[in-house]
Amino acid sequence: MDIIRLHNMQFYGYHGVSASEKHLGGKFEVDVEMLADLKKACENDDLNASIDYEAVYKTVDSCVKNDNFYLIEALANSIAKELLNEFSISKIIVKVRKPHVPIHGMLDTVEIEISRTKEDYA
Repeated sequence: MDIIRLHNMQFYGYHGVSASEKHLGGKFEVDVEMLADLKKACENDDLNASIDYEAVYKTVDSCVKNDNFYLIEALANSIAKELLNEFSISKIIVKVRKPHVPIHGMLDTVEIEISRTKEDYA
């Protein structure tokens, strides 16, 4: 299986538990790792046999901007489900990071990672 990765996509969204997170929003960072058979794309240098990176970015952008979740776990699940439905991917790993989390303490970011296949949504 081959892998395409998009690292550190950055978006602004309204996800979180507190009223300020829901009202003011915040920055979210997303990585996706998509496992797919890219043999034809490699042999034929054919975009149609691969996965369109810009289309993946737009799908993630839509999930982050158009949905509202309490948990970044739910956001990651939404991204995984949409990408598996739209593209010829056999497995996906989605990481969502939320910098500036309203936690009383010092940390850079909170990150979750999920791994899904099409069968998980059947």
